[in-house]
Amino acid sequence: MSDDNHTLPYPAADTQHPTLVIPGERDGADAAAPTRRRKRWPWVLLIVVVVLALLAVAAEAVARSVVPGVVRSIVIDQLDLPADQQLDVEAEGILIPQLIGGRLDSLHLATDSVTLEGITGAVDVTATGVPLQGGDLGGAVGTIRIDESQFTDILAKTDLPIDTVTLEAPNATVAGSVAVLGIPIPISLTVTPGVAEGDLELTPVALTVGGLEIGADQVGSSLGSLGAQLTDTQRICIKDQLPAGILITGVTIDGSEAVIDVDVDGAIATDASLLEKGVCAQG
Repeated sequence: MSDDNHTLPYPAADTQHPTLVIPGERDGADAAAPTRRRKRWPWVLLIVVVVLALLAVAAEAVARSVVPGVVRSIVIDQLDLPADQQLDVEAEGILIPQLIGGRLDSLHLATDSVTLEGITGAVDVTATGVPLQGGDLGGAVGTIRIDESQFTDILAKTDLPIDTVTLEAPNATVAGSVAVLGIPIPISLTVTPGVAEGDLELTPVALTVGGLEIGADQVGSSLGSLGAQLTDTQRICIKDQLPAGILITGVTIDGSEAVIDVDVDGAIATDASLLEKGVCAQG
């Protein structure tokens, strides 16, 4: 071999002559594994979220099945009601956070018939801020619906001559008789009920004597002082017929029932005296 054709040495691997790597071979293999690992974690997270959601739903279901029964037992015990008293209890909102916080936002109680301090009727009450570890309620409002016989008992304390009471929205009509010169005269007085400072108020709107409707200017000559009394607005205290912690705020006639709106003192949950009958001022 001639020295004119020298064999050149193979270039050394250095920065001037970098080794070329064919795309798609080694780099693709190395990148495949991390890519597969990154795609797994969203599925794991999704499963965890689903499991937590199911647990939350289960816990909420348990709370909703347990809380009404516990509340019902407490109410029946505190009010000394029969063990089989019908009482529907419903807690509003999501319960788990409320249970953790120790207070129920809103609690609805309803019964078609219950007797409280001698008055029987349907009760519907919504309490707010109900403490789970004892303490006063945030407050409570509701209604008591009573029929004609119960409304008659409430009016028994008035000086009106009452034998019967007929309810026909928006008024109530009381019927009875008065003696004039020793002769019983049937009368009928129609009144619109309302409330003033917690007392029941009856405002006369019509009066019949012996079946004849007479005006207010004729009552005095017909019935004397009794006639004047019949045409005056009657104010009746019924605080002594309700627990002291319950104040009536309104009375309306709905069909053949009287609907009494009430405001409940939040301290009734801790002060036993508020469960006793109220007191009417003497005068």
